[in-house]
Amino acid sequence: MYDLFSESLAHEMRLQVERSEALDILKGRVLCNPFYEPSSASFDAAMKRCGAGEVIHVNINTSSVQKGETLADTIRTVGCYADAIVLRHPDVGSAQLAAKFSPVPVLNAGDGVGEHPTQALLDVYTIRSELGTVNGRTITLLGDLKNGRTVHSLVTLLCYYSVQLNFVAPASLSMPASVVSAARKAGISVRQLESLEEVLPETDVLYITRIQKERFTNEPEWEKVKNPYRVDRALLSQAEGMIVLRPRNKIDPEIGFDSRRAVNFRQMRYGLSSVSV
Repeated sequence: MYDLFSESLAHEMRLQVERSEALDILKGRVLCNPFYEPSSASFDAAMKRCGAGEVIHVNINTSSVQKGETLADTIRTVGCYADAIVLRHPDVGSAQLAAKFSPVPVLNAGDGVGEHPTQALLDVYTIRSELGTVNGRTITLLGDLKNGRTVHSLVTLLCYYSVQLNFVAPASLSMPASVVSAARKAGISVRQLESLEEVLPETDVLYITRIQKERFTNEPEWEKVKNPYRVDRALLSQAEGMIVLRPRNKIDPEIGFDSRRAVNFRQMRYGLSSVSV
């Protein structure tokens, strides 16, 4: 993990991106993106920054998937065109399944409510870049921890560090027991609670996940928990020096413009190097 984010790799790539230098480490390579769920263009941008020859976007709505083509066959097909595949799919375990059939490497860009490892790499890199180190930090994860695949992967990576973790969520959206158990088995101190105010003063990093309407089977259940927390300036005043990750559309707009605390736009820039790594 240290080598991945060291001065000689992600940091150097980040500096080159900031200097607007063209990289050629992926010159002539082709990336294929079969995305079954919406996404931004982060992988596309990162690949092109690294000199990739082409990025192929598979439009699931107009592809053979609409004719009943299985995930395995889709992966076999696009694997014939590309040097690597970035897959986002609504089913847990889809990336592992795709890897079994793919002739080229598969990157998991999100498998339903399961995992999102590339986002976790970016999150850890962002914390390290903003605060100097991950070790010794208290990190509070807030929101839909049950369905939030990003936090599942983030906890997995944070188990390699010396951190304090707070899991704050409504009871019905609490962190899966398997994730909590894995963290404690790794020697991580974990607190589970519903009150953010109780842990805010000690928090160095506040990581916010949205309440995901698309993960609920009926709208009334979502309505019960859709706005459980409000993060605004008054609340943040309780934790001077704390940074806020992934806050877009999840907190008071005035915080979104506080670049000192809300680092989401800097994080996107970091992603051009850490996602590439």
